[in-house]
Amino acid sequence: MNKILTALMMLLLPSLTFASSATAERLDLTSHPVGYAALAIFVLAYLFVMAEEFTHLRKSKPVILAAGIIWALIGYIYVSHGMNHAAEAAVRHNLLEYAELMLFLLVAMTYISAMAERKVFDALRAWLINKGFGFRQLFWITGILAFFISPIADNLTTALLMAAVVMAVGGDNQRFVVLALINIVVAANAGGAFSPFGDITTLMVWQKGILQFNEFFVLFIPAVVNFVVPAAIMHFAIPNEKPVATNEDVNMKRGAMVIVGLFLATIVTAVSYHNFLHLPPVLGMLTGLAYLQFFGYYLKKTHNFKNSPYDEDKADQNVGDIVPFDVFNKIARAEWDTLLFFYGVVLAVGGLGFIGYLAMASDIMYTQWGPTSANIAVGILSAIVDNIPVMFAVLSMNPEMAQGQWLLVTLTAGVGGSLLSVGSAAGVALMGQARGIYTFFAHLKWTWAIGLGYAASIWVHMWLNASLF
Repeated sequence: MNKILTALMMLLLPSLTFASSATAERLDLTSHPVGYAALAIFVLAYLFVMAEEFTHLRKSKPVILAAGIIWALIGYIYVSHGMNHAAEAAVRHNLLEYAELMLFLLVAMTYISAMAERKVFDALRAWLINKGFGFRQLFWITGILAFFISPIADNLTTALLMAAVVMAVGGDNQRFVVLALINIVVAANAGGAFSPFGDITTLMVWQKGILQFNEFFVLFIPAVVNFVVPAAIMHFAIPNEKPVATNEDVNMKRGAMVIVGLFLATIVTAVSYHNFLHLPPVLGMLTGLAYLQFFGYYLKKTHNFKNSPYDEDKADQNVGDIVPFDVFNKIARAEWDTLLFFYGVVLAVGGLGFIGYLAMASDIMYTQWGPTSANIAVGILSAIVDNIPVMFAVLSMNPEMAQGQWLLVTLTAGVGGSLLSVGSAAGVALMGQARGIYTFFAHLKWTWAIGLGYAASIWVHMWLNASLF
């Protein structure tokens, strides 16, 4: 009975469980019931995220709720200790970090949506199908394209585009489709690891100012190794056959290539703002959004379907003139579930950090294990838990590491998600797109080959860039 009463007093009178006084700037809640409750809430939310494929509950919902509850618990404790504004200041700091990344991603997603609406990606898919390549050739072509498109777009969009090609040409040949989709996931994740734009985790590291734009590119060769090793192994399992060619013809809509050029100009603007003007990259991206807005205004003012000759061979281009281009429709088509999921992750992990768990984890991983072991473990963990919270946790810990170690954790967090189909947004998306064909266990069958590529890429990075450690 005494133990029960003591436990109730600890819950109702939280001041009894701290060593810190109310005058301290931050309370250590790691051994407090609120800390344990916050951990349990975060784990429960992430179980719902991992079960998205089966529950069809969008991943943003549980993490947003978890973030709100975690900070409510923290706020209650701090108010009860007379520290009314400490938690508020921490939340505002996390919101600023989120706002920069969200706006950056929103501009990138808007451009991708605009290019998709102008049929840029459909034209690429039709061109590949019409060339009559064999299955083994398509396996390598789609993988290489995924590797090089991902650094400019993002791994999710790239994977969905290449998967559409594979499923269109693969037909009933499920063996080819499964292996090609696994290859695309690996390639898209590897390609995103050596570019600040290729993955949210690399974007986070760049915007934090830990690595400069050009410093990411030393990861190019390790990323190539990560992609090529499992691809070379899977190559021999691909049927040595040729799919039936089609005569599909897709014409891009008016202004498509100009939008591609404006997107590249936007990337240059963001890099220039950061490198030469020492301004946040998001400011350059938003400036680039204005490029698209002005070009959208031009397309809207110059569309005139009624007075233009109709050419049946270019129907897609004509359709592009029926409905005026509206940039705000493209913004509305952004991956809002992903953006809101990112909000929930940043705030929830920020809350756990404010409680004191990230400092504890940093001490265990980066002091006791050492940075190399810790950074390799980060990659393996990102195969189980999405790499966004893992990388945000590392950045929040901000351990003292050499540049080579920061590059190592950037690499492992980016490519570690390829080990399992649920380890990256690309893998999860393709399980939905190729439901019943590309599955968790189909991917798991080749995890050993992907693991070899993971290990080889780490070794290559530590060998080639030894001077950075």
